[in-house]
Amino acid sequence: MFNQKQRYRFSDAPIWALQRQYYEEEGLKAWNNDQVPQYITSNPMIAIAYAEMIFGLLQDRANKGYGSEPVMIVELGAGAGRFAYHVLRELSRLRDYAGIALPAFQYVMTDLAMNNVRAWKEHPALQAFIAEGILDFSRFDAMHDTSLHLELSDVMIRQGDLQQPLVIVANYFFDSIPQELLYIGDGQVYEADVYVEYPEHHDLLKPSELLNQIVLSYEHRRAAEYEQETYPYRDVIAVYKEQLEDSHILFPVAGLNCLERLNKLSQHGFLLVTADKGYHLLDSWKFAEPPELILHGSFSLTANYHAIQYVFEQRGAAALFPPHHFKNINVGCILNLEQPMDYAQTRLAYRRFIERFGPDEFFSMKVWVDRNLESMDLQQILSFWRLGGYDAEFFIQSTKRISGLMSDVNDEERQDLLTGIQQMWSSYYVMEQRYDLALDAGLVLFEMSMYEESKRFLEISILEEQDEVVSTVYYCLAICCFELELFKEASHYLRELLVLDPGHEEAMALLRINTESE
Repeated sequence: MFNQKQRYRFSDAPIWALQRQYYEEEGLKAWNNDQVPQYITSNPMIAIAYAEMIFGLLQDRANKGYGSEPVMIVELGAGAGRFAYHVLRELSRLRDYAGIALPAFQYVMTDLAMNNVRAWKEHPALQAFIAEGILDFSRFDAMHDTSLHLELSDVMIRQGDLQQPLVIVANYFFDSIPQELLYIGDGQVYEADVYVEYPEHHDLLKPSELLNQIVLSYEHRRAAEYEQETYPYRDVIAVYKEQLEDSHILFPVAGLNCLERLNKLSQHGFLLVTADKGYHLLDSWKFAEPPELILHGSFSLTANYHAIQYVFEQRGAAALFPPHHFKNINVGCILNLEQPMDYAQTRLAYRRFIERFGPDEFFSMKVWVDRNLESMDLQQILSFWRLGGYDAEFFIQSTKRISGLMSDVNDEERQDLLTGIQQMWSSYYVMEQRYDLALDAGLVLFEMSMYEESKRFLEISILEEQDEVVSTVYYCLAICCFELELFKEASHYLRELLVLDPGHEEAMALLRINTESE
């Protein structure tokens, strides 16, 4: 039952405060088991694409003779941190592989929630980058802040401090911060105010529960201020008035203001690389209905890339978006730089890693793979795994199918599986949801009779999951040790197994045999 109904300007509606509260309270737990979607913008494949574009910018700056000052990369709303880790890993590998003179770089992970910043600082996977001095952190409020305070180096970045273009990374960012809601009808601009209807006892509900229960409705109000000469984004509004009819537009004033403030930090503009469920084509906004909240613990809306692109192109920037329509996620690149067309390596990287085949196409393929995994052969699984940068999540969901194909695996495929597991493990970023990746890897290797490698991963699993070790792990470890003629270790694992399962007949028989072999 609902008992309250209040009217708000859309950007002032309480949904935004609830969004903010949700992330501040949940911290990294918000991304547990994809409660807030993260895979599509955090997998190794999209990170590789971003690293290539950033690497292109480093090359372009070096080619222009600006190689002495470092390039700062700021990720807005870095979330669980997995994306930043994969970008830094790939960018470092590109730098080392190329072996050419480039500007140094520093990656800054930012978020509104200080709990997230603290968690990143302690994450084991990020420590090597911290030690190298190429990673820092900052609490950044995208709605208000005009500077960046770097937590580790205790440096404050203010207006004009940066001597290189600022690289801004914004994934699932513009769809999650306040937006204005406009309505275009009969050649006039209206604001679509929102009525928020609250359930009873709403003050007792958590933010995610309240977002799921409130009801939104809209009413138009004439808004002539958007047409005044003094309004900074009047030109794009004029385009909407001229070309749209009976259309609701989410207008990113907060997002544009955030970019304006970040732009002032550098003397040389910015490179924005962004991915979102957002439209850059004007036709996509024609006859658009009022927005519906996409709920996932928090909520998201559609990002208006058309407005962002138009505003900065009017100022001389170059905007890169795919020439085709997207299905799952739209990846864009805005070069708000002096002579942006001179940045050939950056633009070529976008062409190769986004436009030709990018994260949206990859995710569409993954949706198909998820549905058809049980009919795929090992070469198809290996190929897709390789395409995705040896992603751990894909391996975890594929282990059952891989096991089912094991009887027909040849030596070359065994070696490729081993290589893939090693690559995957070296780039694994542990998140709040605990996958026992070491166990899955160890069991696959065990099935391939790679006992030394299997033993390594199974022992890691025991160390990480001390309270939840299953008897199968001890049994497989005992077999590994037996095959490797490590008889004392084999006896140890068999005894551990019998503690968990005293009636395990095979373990008792093996222990007798093994005792005789010691």
